[in-house]
Amino acid sequence: MKKAVSEANINLSQIDAVSCTYGPGLVGALLVGVSYAKALSYSLNKPLIGVNHLEGHIDANYITHKDLEPPFLCVMMSGGNTQIVHVKDYTTFEILGKTKDDAIGEAFDKVARVIGLGYPGGPKIDKLAKDGKPIIQLPRVHMDNLDFSFSGIKTAVINLHHKTPDINKADLAASFEDAVSDMLITNVEKAINLTKMKKIVLAGGVSANSYIREKFDTLAKDKNIQVYYPELKLCTDNAAMIASAGYYEYLQGDKADLTLNAMPNLKFC
Repeated sequence: MKKAVSEANINLSQIDAVSCTYGPGLVGALLVGVSYAKALSYSLNKPLIGVNHLEGHIDANYITHKDLEPPFLCVMMSGGNTQIVHVKDYTTFEILGKTKDDAIGEAFDKVARVIGLGYPGGPKIDKLAKDGKPIIQLPRVHMDNLDFSFSGIKTAVINLHHKTPDINKADLAASFEDAVSDMLITNVEKAINLTKMKKIVLAGGVSANSYIREKFDTLAKDKNIQVYYPELKLCTDNAAMIASAGYYEYLQGDKADLTLNAMPNLKFC
């Protein structure tokens, strides 16, 4: 089987297997995808592969970086998850740390809504922050382990905006980005020291943030490590990343049958 095809214009005869996300996520959206995949798998008489949505985000990097191979550390950053994952092999993962409350993407969205930027918050804050400076002191939460907590900084930004509605929003956005980046980098440095890994991979929608990418590029130079992130069109949810994950699950022989169902609360590992 050739590596997963990322282009949209393919013929059905080129398909060796059908992969789909079956969780985690919104049950309605999952059911649509699973139902279609099962029908297509049955009609083509091709194997059906159920993919965890988070695995797909990690595997988006294999499309962008053809030379990337496990093991490595992955920093998962999205609207629903913030995790540091030890990727031991293409289908073997260990969560080293995760958020105890808000995901980083959720914090971006809530802060953006409060300061009047709307949804989605991530790209809007990223754009506004380019016109500001990180000069506002905001709290950082650093735990003893590799877990995260973003509810405190989110609340601090919201309270500051309510108390000082005429505050420079560009500076506030830049300061928020600087604080959350510091929290990410601190934990990743701990994970590097713990695992001795020299490859760091960013994944999920928030990995598109330009300031966070700059901070990780600086970390790479300071620590003499390699940092990877997917091209922008592969950061947010997309079919190509699920095809990539399905490819590696297929090679492992991990196939589903027509009883596959949506699992909105599916655990990652």
